[in-house]
Amino acid sequence: MLFDWFTVGAQTLNFLVLVWLMKRFLYKPILDAIDAREKRIALALADAALKQVAAQKERDEFHQKNAEFERQRNELLGQAKDGAKAERQRLLDEARQVADTLRASKQDALTSELQTLHQDIARRSREEVFAIAQKVLTDLAGLSLEERMGEVFTQRLRELDDEARAGLAKALKTASSPVHVRSAFELPAAQRAAIQSALNETFSGDIRIQFDTTPDLISGIELSANGWKVAWNIADFLASLEQRIGELIQEQTEPQVHPAAPEKAA
Repeated sequence: MLFDWFTVGAQTLNFLVLVWLMKRFLYKPILDAIDAREKRIALALADAALKQVAAQKERDEFHQKNAEFERQRNELLGQAKDGAKAERQRLLDEARQVADTLRASKQDALTSELQTLHQDIARRSREEVFAIAQKVLTDLAGLSLEERMGEVFTQRLRELDDEARAGLAKALKTASSPVHVRSAFELPAAQRAAIQSALNETFSGDIRIQFDTTPDLISGIELSANGWKVAWNIADFLASLEQRIGELIQEQTEPQVHPAAPEKAA
């Protein structure tokens, strides 16, 4: 088969021209359009990425602010609860303190009234008992009893201890007036002589004595000199007994203080 090289050449030239025309007027605009579209897509993707980053940042900030708000809310709620609990406890303590004060005040008033009543009853009973005792002793006191008391008093003068003897001796030396001897009844001459003799022997001198009658003394004799006193008197025994009984009654009527039981925590 024979080739027509002219035809082949013409077709080749036509093909080349067609390729150049297609490249010039078809491929290049298409490629340029594709490049432009790719650039627009890349820009859009970059813009979307930036927006996504911004959105993520805003979302993170929102989450952070929300967490901070939640923390602050919980903290404020905790403070409010603690404040309410503290205020409740304060009000309870204040109410308990007021109640305790009122109860203690009432208890003290009741105890004071009861103690006053007991003391009044005890005092009146004591006064009546000793008034009766004094009246009985006064009515029963007679000459024989007075003589016996004079003997006891004389014996006491002779048996003074060293301290009492020294003190009374000093009082006798510095006294400017006679020694006073008082009794409920007038002492017989023998009793006066016995007392005078006891004083003279005890203090080795002639002691001046003034004898007086004092009805207030209940069956007793009392010697006084410059502030010193030697006495034997049933009233002294009664007063001492009365004081001891009064102290005993006071101890019995005093309120017993017991430690308060621990309160349960609210």
